[in-house]
Amino acid sequence: MKNVHLVIADLFLPQEIAAEVCAGLSVPCTEMMLARGCRVASQDISLESRLCELFGMPGAGSVPIAPLSAAFDGLADGNWLRADPVHLSLRREQMVLLPDVAVNAEEAAQWCDALNAHFAGQGMAFFAPHPQRWYVRLEESSRIETVPLSRAAGRNVHDLLPGGDDAMHWHRVFNDIQMLLFAHPLNEAREARGELPVNSVWLWGYGEGRAALQPSYESVVSDDVLAAMLAGAAEIPFLEWPARWHDTESDGRQLLLWTGLRRALRQGDLRAWRDALQDFELNHARPLWQALRAGKIGQLQVEILSGDTSRGWQLKRADSWAFWRRARPLAEGAMV
Repeated sequence: MKNVHLVIADLFLPQEIAAEVCAGLSVPCTEMMLARGCRVASQDISLESRLCELFGMPGAGSVPIAPLSAAFDGLADGNWLRADPVHLSLRREQMVLLPDVAVNAEEAAQWCDALNAHFAGQGMAFFAPHPQRWYVRLEESSRIETVPLSRAAGRNVHDLLPGGDDAMHWHRVFNDIQMLLFAHPLNEAREARGELPVNSVWLWGYGEGRAALQPSYESVVSDDVLAAMLAGAAEIPFLEWPARWHDTESDGRQLLLWTGLRRALRQGDLRAWRDALQDFELNHARPLWQALRAGKIGQLQVEILSGDTSRGWQLKRADSWAFWRRARPLAEGAMV
């Protein structure tokens, strides 16, 4: 029988805005999943770390995904570090990181050429096989500890810079990159067009060669590229997030990971967040709930990742009929 693990990013909003944003939402199936499920232990973890855990990646706590990601983007095996383009905004003496800066392939190539010229002879080479995913290949291993980009997004980066025995070296690299990009002519042109300049990169995901994975799923369905990377590396079927979830004849354990709410929240578009959630309720939560009640799903595990916290629930068919476990409004699950 099919078992489904549903992971949703940012279903719970910050407490100060949850009641207002969720007012008038009609998401009964989503709310019943949370009300009638049996709670499992919460944990402090990022989305990237949790995905690495779910795929049995060694060293998952440090999220060593750069070699796997590099292979996905057509680069050779080696010691890799992600160096994704970002904008750092000075706000009241804080340097706040803004991810997902729109960059085209030509700009990415020019910036990497400039970085390679600056760091020539220092044992590192920059690559941009994808405009939003840049990499550094290191000739020698490094003792570096990093924070995933999603955890740094929207935060002051002061306390999130690389750590570990080689931290000071990477702090100098980070500063050099900022100075180089700040003065680059491409950024002058972007600002003239009213676009955010790329004035830094975020260093994260260091790993030494591709790790062997031990997934516990027979299939993965997601709108997240890291899930696609992990599924590909594990050689298990991957499907893009569908317009509507449909039950299939195949048995086994299926991972469903949805990040549509996170994208809307990062963009500060709360209307888009509401619209995405209403669509999820109709086209995903409802058919999943109906399949569970009909006995077509043996177990449904629901996991909500908000900020750096994971909360989970497990449901079997009998739980779906436990009418005495009354659903509460979604806003009551807000992050404190």
